This record gives sequence, C-alpha cells and structure tokens, in this order.
Amino acid sequence: MARSPFSNYAYAILTANALRGPDKVALTYCGGTALTYDRLNRKVNQVAHALLDAGVQKGMRVASLLNETLNVAEVYLAQMKLGSVVCALNPYWPAETLARVVERSGCTAFVYDASVDGLVEAVRPKLPGVTLWLRLGGPAEGATDLGALASAAPEEEPPLGGHGDDLMALFYTSGTTGLPKAVMHSHYSSLASAQIWLDIPGGGDSVMGTGAIIWGIGFPALVGPAFYAGMRLVLEQDWGPANFLKVVPRERVTHVSLIPSFFSALLGSDDHTGADLSSLRAIVLGGEPLLPSLREKIMKRLPGTRIFSYYGQTEAPYTCVGRQDDGSQDISSVGRARTSTAVRITGPDGERVVGEVGEINLTGPNLMQGYDGQPDRTAEVLRDGWYVGGDLGMMDSDGYVTVLGRREDSILKGGVWSQPAHLEEAAIEVGGVAEAGVVGVPAHTAGGDAAEQRILLAVVPRAGAVLDPGAVRAELGERLPAHQAPDLVVVAEELPHTQDASGGPGKLLRREIRARYADRLRQSGPK
Repeated sequence: MARSPFSNYAYAILTANALRGPDKVALTYCGGTALTYDRLNRKVNQVAHALLDAGVQKGMRVASLLNETLNVAEVYLAQMKLGSVVCALNPYWPAETLARVVERSGCTAFVYDASVDGLVEAVRPKLPGVTLWLRLGGPAEGATDLGALASAAPEEEPPLGGHGDDLMALFYTSGTTGLPKAVMHSHYSSLASAQIWLDIPGGGDSVMGTGAIIWGIGFPALVGPAFYAGMRLVLEQDWGPANFLKVVPRERVTHVSLIPSFFSALLGSDDHTGADLSSLRAIVLGGEPLLPSLREKIMKRLPGTRIFSYYGQTEAPYTCVGRQDDGSQDISSVGRARTSTAVRITGPDGERVVGEVGEINLTGPNLMQGYDGQPDRTAEVLRDGWYVGGDLGMMDSDGYVTVLGRREDSILKGGVWSQPAHLEEAAIEVGGVAEAGVVGVPAHTAGGDAAEQRILLAVVPRAGAVLDPGAVRAELGERLPAHQAPDLVVVAEELPHTQDASGGPGKLLRREIRARYADRLRQSGPK
C-alpha cells in the first residue's frame, strides 16, 4: 500500500499550502525577499533534485551546517522530502565539537553555505567518513556547487523518501555539559509539534517572526508551526532586541516564540519605548521560568497581547501550554498538557502524585525516538513511553503544572530546598536590577551536612543604574526567609547564557555563574 504524501513532513507543511493557497506569501527574508508558497515549494523541489543528482539518497545522514536562515529553510525541507536525515549542526560550535558530532552521527555527506567556509576548512581533514561535500554560495575546491545544480534542476515534486515514523532529523541538545546529544525525531513527531495552533490561536492571517531556526529544535518548533498553519514566516538573520524593534513594525509581526530572557533584555533599557509593537497578538514564552515581575512588564508594555507559556524539551517539544495574561491559571504554572499530549508528576517510587513535588514526565506523538547511538542514555530517560528528563515540578488537581527547576539546580540551605527562580524573582524586584542569576555553592562547613550550600546571587544593573552588592543583599535578607537569603551578591556587566544564533540571549547558564564567582563566596569564609 502506497504511503500518503501527507505523512512526509515537508509535503504536509509546505506542499499542502502550495496546493491550497499558491499565491499566498510563505516567507520574507531580511526584508528583501518574498516567496509565495508555490514559489518556495518549487525552489525546495529544485534543491531536492539537486541533492539527488549530487548523490544524496534516502536514509543518508547529511551534516547540515547552514548559517543563513533562508538556506536552512530550503535545504532542510528538501532533505525532508527526500528522506535523507538532517543532522542540524550549530555553526557556533567550536571546530573540535563540530567534528566529533559529525563523526558520532555517522554522516557521509556535508552541506554548508559560504558563511562557514572557515569552519568547514578546519573540520574537513578530521572527517574522512564524509565523502560528499556540497556548498551553497558558488563553486569551491573539493565541493559540489549545490546552488548551480539547483538553478538548473526541475521544479516538479521529487520522489518522497521519508514518511511517518521514519527518522527525519537529528536535533542536538545545547551541550552545556559534555558533547551535545543527538535527539532523533521522525516525520510524525515533528508534525505533532507543528500542531500547537490547536491550543494557541493562530491562523492564515498571522505573521510569525523568527531568526533562530538552526541546529536545535528551532526548525520544527518555529518554521513547522508557521507553515503548517499557512502563516507568513518572517525570517531574519538577527533576532536580537535591536533588530526585533525594527522588524516587528516593518513586517507587522503578530506571533513570536521566545525565551523570557529575551524580554528581560528588551525591556531592560528604554530603547523599546518609541517602537510600534502594536501588531503583536500572541507571545509564546518558554525554555526557562517566566517570572511574574517580567510578565507584568510585558503586559504593561504590550497591553492586549496574549501571553502564552509553554513547557517541553528538545526531546518532547511544546508538551504543556497555558495562558499567562487572563487569570485563567496560577501565574506560576506553565499550563496543562496540550491537545494529544500528556504530562504527569511521579514520586520516588515512580507512582503519579498530585500536589507534591516530583519528577515531570512527558509523553505524546511529539516524543523523540531516543538519543542516536546512546541506548543506555535513552533507557535512562524513556520509561514506559514517558520522557523523564530531570525537571522537578508539581501538578494541581486540574492538571496545571508548575515547573520548579532542574534537580541539579536545587539549592539546599538550612535543611530546606529552594529553586533558583524563586530567589531570582525576588532579586528582580530590587530597584535597578535588570537580571539575576542564583546558584548554590557547597558550604564546606566543618561537621555540617555535605549537601548543605550557600547562596550566590549575580545581578546585572539596568542601564544607567548603579548597584551596591551589600545593599542588595541587605534588602533581600529582610524580604526572604533565612534559607533563601543570599550569602554573597556579585554585580556583573552581563550574565552567561547559551549561544543563541538569533542574536538574542539564550538560556541562563548557572554553571558558568558558579564557575566565575564561587571562589569569592568560598573566600568569604563559613556562613
């Protein structure tokens, strides 16, 4: 029995829209390029035929190192039609990391664009297993000119080589510790992530703005949903706060999906005050805690804009969704399991608990197949069809989930556990503080509990503000219980974040805060 073309991810999100609305604009790129769904689909087909002509086959693992977001969209979708496996690499990785990831992923082909020529030159000698090199941006020694092949290729649909539960792509974790893990997603699991509009209002008249669609789960979490809903996708190279303030009014962007730290940076200065952001209708926030004080700032700056929270991981994207601006849920909650997914909290014995702290379990059609080449690590986190990734949380009787944080981030002081987000929220409320990061540092008290910790708080001042660390510590000491009061406050110009290819801040790297400043706390002597 022939498999339906609609079980192929690229066909379902792109070609289907080219058939039902060929003249509708599918995307704009950096304000200078506009492509209809029909034109984009034909361009993707040309790239697919070019890949076939170059030797890319169904099931072949293709290392994809693309920095230009338009190239990402066209090449990824072409590979997904063919059924080759997209290995979505991060152009911001060091050469050594990149080479090791490509080798471990078993890639035999490598596609890249001209913007990463230097990085490719550095890694190529280390990758004898790669026998096919493909370049966008003109000819180069030792590489096939993919652009030239595509320009002469036919525009009709290529043979579809991937469907349903076939492996579609490897999307890599951030790799904050050790080598990034390769998360295996199928056509079906990626289509499930594209269906977030069943729970978040969006339609064909909506405009989705983004820049971060490379290497991580960004492509199926941002491009896929936009195309699946027939939206216009606004692609930018730079999606940092400064360009955001230009692009949103220029393109009349209605929907964005970002991490809360982006709005901390955006609203941390007065640059935004003159920008027309009135087109925004929905802001989707996730990836880290949304502090109530930041939510209030967003609501004040963007009155009437709907604010949604989501919770998921690369292994199970967009599993929980909630509304943050209308009082329909507790402000600390990330929401409930969205349509077709499920979430539960389990205690130490693995049994479901309600109203108690436990491990968050996620499942649904959006669930990964596992970690490529790491069966033992896969078995640790996939338990009876549930993903258990190390986050702690609570669920109320109505199914609303509150994420408390990573087990390893929890701080034990005075015999009581605390989550950094709670302390960071209190620090943000101190006048002049733009951003805060909290970590626990071993107390090393003689004869004390080996797990006992002291609290280190790093703060970034708002533009033009001057912070006195002693005054910040004293104010928080009066506001917070003893087991949450910081033992040391450090004023920093900026806090470390994961690298975000969009130009905006990524997730807060608490381990880096600990590495930078823990010695100051240890030198201050016992508590």
